[in-house]
Amino acid sequence: MAVSISHLGYKKLSQMIFEWQAVDRTLLLALFIIMEVSLHWLWCLFVWWRQDALNSYVNMNYLYPLWLGISLVGLFFLCMVKCLYYSKNNNDSVLSKWQIALILVYTAYISTVIVMIGYSSLFAGVSLVGGAMLAMMLIKRRYAWRMFWLHIVLMLLAILSPYFGINLPNLRQLSVIHPMLASHNYLTYNEIMAAENAVAALAFENNVMNWDSISALQRSSALFWRSTHLYLALPKAIFMVYMFRALLLVLDDSKHETMRHANQDELTQLKNRRYGLKKMKYALSTVREYQDLSVMLLDLDWFKQINDNYGHDVGDHVLVEVSQTLLQSLSDETIISRYGGEEFLVVLPDTGHECAMLIAEQLRLSIAKHIFSPNGIPDFNVTASFGLYTLTHAERADIVQGYKTISQKKTLGQTLPLIKPIASQRAESHIGSMQKLPSDICQRLISMADKALYEAKHRGRNQVVSANNMLVEKDCGVLSLYQKR
Repeated sequence: MAVSISHLGYKKLSQMIFEWQAVDRTLLLALFIIMEVSLHWLWCLFVWWRQDALNSYVNMNYLYPLWLGISLVGLFFLCMVKCLYYSKNNNDSVLSKWQIALILVYTAYISTVIVMIGYSSLFAGVSLVGGAMLAMMLIKRRYAWRMFWLHIVLMLLAILSPYFGINLPNLRQLSVIHPMLASHNYLTYNEIMAAENAVAALAFENNVMNWDSISALQRSSALFWRSTHLYLALPKAIFMVYMFRALLLVLDDSKHETMRHANQDELTQLKNRRYGLKKMKYALSTVREYQDLSVMLLDLDWFKQINDNYGHDVGDHVLVEVSQTLLQSLSDETIISRYGGEEFLVVLPDTGHECAMLIAEQLRLSIAKHIFSPNGIPDFNVTASFGLYTLTHAERADIVQGYKTISQKKTLGQTLPLIKPIASQRAESHIGSMQKLPSDICQRLISMADKALYEAKHRGRNQVVSANNMLVEKDCGVLSLYQKR
C-alpha cells in the first residue's frame, strides 16, 4: 500500500512530540537552527563573491564582522549538538541550562542579523513567530515564551535606537542625505538608502550622477534586498507552515482517537454504555409524535461458566462474535451498545411493540444458532435472554404532559429575567422544539426492560419477555413507568 510523504512526515512529527525524550527534542531544535544559520552563511558567501557588483549598496565593512559572527554561532550550535548527542543522560537541571543557552544565543543572534541585514517586516515576522512556534514544540514552553518576549524587546530597542542618537551597524548604512530623496515611506526606505550610498560613492569618483542612473540603481537595490528578505524568510516560513500543518494532523488524529476511546467499547467495538445512553436520550427527545420507541436489554446465559471453563480469552471471543451478530442483524438507525459485562443495550427508534418482539426473537435465534469455534476448544453454542419494553406515543405524551405540569408548579412564582443571554435563548428554543421528558427517562425505560430480562432468566433463559405484557398482566398501566421508583 502506498504511503504519502506528508503522511510519513505527520507520523514522524507525532512520534517526535509525544515519544521523544526532551534531550532529543532539544538536539533537533539545535539542528534546525544550524540549518538556518547555514542559509545566512551562504548569503554572506554570495555577497562576498559578488562584491564588485554589490558594493554600491552593500557596506562591505560590516559584512566581514557579520560573517564571522554567523560562523561563531554556527560553531556554538554544532558543539551543542555534539554535547547533547553524546550525553543523553543529562538530568533535568543540566538540560534546562542547555535550553536557556540555546534560547539566549539564538535570540541575540537572530535580532543582530535582522538589524545588520536591514529591518524587514517579512523577515522579522517569520523569525519572531516561527522561532517561537518551533521552540514551543520542542523545548520547555516557558522558555520559548520568554524567548518570544525577549525577541520583541530587542526589536523594539533596535527600532527606537535612532531616536536616542544610537546608530546601529547596518549593511545599508546611510552616508549622505539628498533633499529630493528624503522620504518617510517604509516601502522606499531601503531603496533610498542604497541610492544615497551610490550618490556618495560616485560623487567622489566621477563627480557625475544623473537621475536615470539613480533610478536604475534604486531598482537594482530593491531587487537585491527584497530577494534577500525572501531568501532569508521564505524557507523558514514554508518549513513552519508545513510543521504547523503536520501538528494539526496530529491534533486531529489525537482528537479522533480520544473520541473513539471515549465513545467506543475497546473489546467489542460497539458504542460504550455512556455513549449509548446519550444517543438513546437524543432519540427519545427527537422521536416524532406518532412513533413508538423500543428498548431491548439482552444478557448472555451462563456466561460466567464460559469464563471459568475455557478462560477469559474465550469469553472475550464470544462477546466479540455476539457483537458482530448484533451489528449484522440490525439496521444502521438502531443504537447498539455494550451496557456492561455480557449485557447489551439495543434501542429501536420508530419501532412498535410487535415489530420489536419479532426483532428480539430473530436475534435470540441467531445467537442460539451461532457456533463458536475458538482455537483448541470443541465447538459450542451460547444462548441469550431478552427483556423488552416499548414506549408508545400515547404513554410518552402522558409523561410529557405530567412532566410539564410538575415543571410549571416548580417555577410558579419565580421571577424570570427580562433579558436573557443569547446562548440561553438559543438553548431554550432548541429544547422547546423537542419533547420535554424527565432527566432519568432513559434509566426508567432500561429498568423496565431489565425487569423483563430478570423474568426471562427466571422462566428458564433463552427467551424474550415483554415488560409491556407484564404490566398488562399485573394491571399496573402507564403509571408504573411514570411514577418514580
